[in-house]
Amino acid sequence: MRNLLKQTLLAGLFALAAMGSEAWADVPRPEYPRPQFQRTDWVNLNGTWTFTFDFGRTGSDRGWQDSKGFDQKITVPFCPESKLSGVGYTDFISSLWYHRALNVPEAWKGRRIMLNFGAVDYESHIYIDGKLVGRHYGTGSSFSLDITDFVQPGKQANLVVRVLDDLRGGRQPGGKQSIGLYSAGCNYTRTTGIWQTVWMEPVSAQGLQRVVTISDVDQSQLVVRPQFYGLANGNTLTVEMSDGKKVVASRTVQAADEATIVLPVKKPRLWSPEDPFLYDLRFTVKDAQGNVLDEVSSYAGMRKVHLAGGYFYLNNKPYFQRLVLDQGFYPDGIWTAPTDEALKHDIEMSIAVGFNGARLHQKVFEERYYYWADKLGYLTWGEEASWGLDVNNELAVRNFLSEWTDVVVRDRNHPSIVTWTPFNETWGARDGVYVRLMKDVYDLTKAIDPTRPVNDSSGDGHIKTDIWSVHDYSRGPDLRKNMTFKSGEEPYRNVRDQKFLANYAGQPYMLDEFGGLPWIPESERETSWGYGANIDSIEDFYKILEDEVDAIRESPHVVAFCYTQITDVEQEKNGIYYYDRRPKFDTARIKAIFEKIPSIIENPVDLSDWKKKE
Repeated sequence: MRNLLKQTLLAGLFALAAMGSEAWADVPRPEYPRPQFQRTDWVNLNGTWTFTFDFGRTGSDRGWQDSKGFDQKITVPFCPESKLSGVGYTDFISSLWYHRALNVPEAWKGRRIMLNFGAVDYESHIYIDGKLVGRHYGTGSSFSLDITDFVQPGKQANLVVRVLDDLRGGRQPGGKQSIGLYSAGCNYTRTTGIWQTVWMEPVSAQGLQRVVTISDVDQSQLVVRPQFYGLANGNTLTVEMSDGKKVVASRTVQAADEATIVLPVKKPRLWSPEDPFLYDLRFTVKDAQGNVLDEVSSYAGMRKVHLAGGYFYLNNKPYFQRLVLDQGFYPDGIWTAPTDEALKHDIEMSIAVGFNGARLHQKVFEERYYYWADKLGYLTWGEEASWGLDVNNELAVRNFLSEWTDVVVRDRNHPSIVTWTPFNETWGARDGVYVRLMKDVYDLTKAIDPTRPVNDSSGDGHIKTDIWSVHDYSRGPDLRKNMTFKSGEEPYRNVRDQKFLANYAGQPYMLDEFGGLPWIPESERETSWGYGANIDSIEDFYKILEDEVDAIRESPHVVAFCYTQITDVEQEKNGIYYYDRRPKFDTARIKAIFEKIPSIIENPVDLSDWKKKE
């Protein structure tokens, strides 16, 4: 441990010296980006990079992979379309190149050097001193590259990132990025290139690559499954679990990829929105002589989710999810939050108006968001940015499956995530490739993480799903009618004319988009929109909202809702808050309306009556 602390101190001092004046300036997004798998020794690579556009995609022919700097400056991790990047170019960007000097601390010598990217949209080629280190394909997935053989600790190298993006090609996920020049409807300003933190860190050749933690509430134990970069005879792994005051469980085992470590937890304190308690974890890898090779800090929440009898259960109690749609857009950073505090604030202001969670919509949210959801007690649904993808095309499907795999593997330890939603509104799907895709993505997700339900396609298009989700922006009597189950009849759904789709089979029925009520100043009504006719008076708004919540409350079969949406986004102005996060309404009054449906379902009823013929 003493050697590790010494190395960390030396590395930190060297990193500050190597970064020069930038180290003393405000580095954007300076916090460690992976809080559930954190090392103390690392260097944040955010800040000023140089870049150039490559609209003709001829940069490779020009030898730009050997560049020692380009002609323009950009602030990473903000995309070039954003104000915070210092660029603000919002037309289509088919390709661009980045450069920055890379200084690896001399104290890192003898360890593997990992270069980590939070997210780069879409195809990235990474070069160091002109040599290709690796490629990655993804809209929002994270990736790491071992650059040990391409750098020398104590010496400077040139890092070059080439980005290719073809949003309109239908072969890559795009989410709510507009495929027209301007934002329109429910599509907004695009994101191209680096849009999450870039950092590097040293790891032991026999260090931890990742861990899986599974909270087994019924048996009062935490199960840990490690995976290592490499193994050596005699290496050990110690897992220590504490409650903030004392160690509650600890085990030391031989370091092995097939190891399963079971930590008994007496009278576990369960994680929930009402009590978001987290246990601290520490993983320590030692060699046969007892020297510390790797040390990682983490945390876990002891909680259980499952579905039964048409209900969603949290910690073995029927639980109603009052969710809000969160698209994760920011006026100045677009897909990138300007600060870590902004991520936290988004959750706090959602809780303040009565929501106990969010459906994270058409974007892979960064790990820091999930960290705050874990800390604050906020249920989340993890979703891919699936819009823009041709779900009937085999190459598009292949691209999707590889990225979705990375997303689920990265985020499966977060207690706040209670549902996986790979797709949203797959209109235009046809029998054939789509049916196979939906079955495969369901089975793949369950193989990686069997502990959570899968909502195959939010808003219908269902093929194989644990949750029956529908979208309904009707008001008043129409919403009430649609949410009323009739004995012997299949309930309301968005798609009825596609015979290859699945039929309802008693899954928990969730209205995972409703509301979207516009509250738009008269001067902006020509250029803005919300769902349905504009509402002219604030009292009418409260009345319509309360009537919609009452319609849901009156239907015992509806066991979750998701209101559209938490904030306005550009021209779509149906948020509870303005785009800049100012409140639109009386916060306490909005909270009282949504909380008319309590989280804990005290007297669950038999929901199988929809099967009975009258």
